[in-house]
Amino acid sequence: MEKYLVIGDPVGHSRSPGMQNAAFEACGMGRPYGMRHVTSQELPEFFEYARKNLAGVNITVPHKLQAALLADELTDRAEKCGSVNTLIIRDGKIAGDSTDGVGLEKALEYCFNETLSGKTVLFCGAGGAARATAVHLAGCGVKAVNFINRTVKKAEELSSLCRKFYPALESVCVPAADTAGCRALVQRADFLIQATSLGLKDDDPLPLDESCFVPEMKLRIFDTVYWQTALQKLAARLQISCVGGKEMLIRQGAASFELWTGIKADIEAMRRGFDEGGI
Repeated sequence: MEKYLVIGDPVGHSRSPGMQNAAFEACGMGRPYGMRHVTSQELPEFFEYARKNLAGVNITVPHKLQAALLADELTDRAEKCGSVNTLIIRDGKIAGDSTDGVGLEKALEYCFNETLSGKTVLFCGAGGAARATAVHLAGCGVKAVNFINRTVKKAEELSSLCRKFYPALESVCVPAADTAGCRALVQRADFLIQATSLGLKDDDPLPLDESCFVPEMKLRIFDTVYWQTALQKLAARLQISCVGGKEMLIRQGAASFELWTGIKADIEAMRRGFDEGGI
């Protein structure tokens, strides 16, 4: 019987069941993790189902902000970012947490073998993916968290949220249409986090003008999409260090697993489950 689920709209592309069931199997707990398509309108009803029938839930787009409003209580990090990707359900009570930020932090350190302290991080995008992670990275000792977004007002709101908790943080926002401004921010960044939805479709364009990038520039690009995108292909052609979102998904999933079970997740098993699992 399924006691854990990933929900979203859409959700069929998710690799979470493969990697989470690999972690459960590594602990001799079978394969209790499944997936369910849930629309925004169905989310309140799903919470009532989960309260009575499940032990844990992962939440993906577009429900992370709505879930923060429906949970009975929030952890400190979920309350800070106003986003929830993990539900912990005990005795009919639903606690909401956000493991996306720690997932990105651990992925950046693992993939690029660098600490974040003193670095400048640039987010391309200021939607749900950025909101769930930017506040966390702002608390990792970085020098600056900057934003490029199509709607600059949305970026400024997220920038203000980061500086609310970390007043010494430097933060600049530039509209995506300002190519020169974007180029300046890209060229002084240590890490670029591609946090828009561009790349989810095969024919999606680059999130930034190609002129923002120069061959072999000292930039580390993390694309939250975990399959090949136009940005990842450009980075390979220009020999710029770049990885897709696989490791972030694994690390945030491992953090969720540990919240549910109290057992340290087998990261290697989860990587194998991701690679083998599809859905």
